[in-house]
Amino acid sequence: MPRALKINEAPDIIRQFRKAAENAKTAGFDGVEIHGANGYLLDQFLRSGSNERTDKYGGSLENRARLPLEVTKAVIDVWGGDRVGYRISPHMTEHSMSDANPRETFSYFTRELNKTGLGYLHLIEPIGGRSGFVPPETRLGPTLRRIFERTFILNGGYGLQSGNEAIASGEADLIAFGVPFLANPDLPERFRQNVPLNEPDVATFYVGGAKGYTDYPFLINR
Repeated sequence: MPRALKINEAPDIIRQFRKAAENAKTAGFDGVEIHGANGYLLDQFLRSGSNERTDKYGGSLENRARLPLEVTKAVIDVWGGDRVGYRISPHMTEHSMSDANPRETFSYFTRELNKTGLGYLHLIEPIGGRSGFVPPETRLGPTLRRIFERTFILNGGYGLQSGNEAIASGEADLIAFGVPFLANPDLPERFRQNVPLNEPDVATFYVGGAKGYTDYPFLINR
């Protein structure tokens, strides 16, 4: 059964993230992204709906942000800030995730990330498609964009046109594509030629094996 981490286990969690960063560097990666989204461990610590601790890692916003920030600093120690990013998903409610005041929580956290010299912030904020849709009045992108001083990335249902529009309008510096890349190993070329994309086979996501992983057709150059 899941259980809360004991307070004396937190340093080992930080050590594991540091070791992962070191391993990535040894393997020749260009940089790393800390996964603080989707209800994973760091997301659970940050958000009030999942963090019910009463020690130095729970309760106040400052305490809830402590472990994610300690991990961030450990990874930056390995790579330097310009080679590290952080991914957040403030609107994600799967796995019973929630926060009483996401605008306050993620604004504070973004300000603190700024102080670390983090290279980029990666925000999942769906604009449509299978990812869902976040109404304009609840979007955090404009707020966090103003706070974060370095590269700002948006993710969530973007295509060629909507991605270019977001960059042109200044909403983001970059757009991240997830599902389109799963189904289109040649996505940049398809965007370049402005041709239709393969449809993703959702039933094959995360199930193992080659089907739906290595068998999507490549574009025949035109």
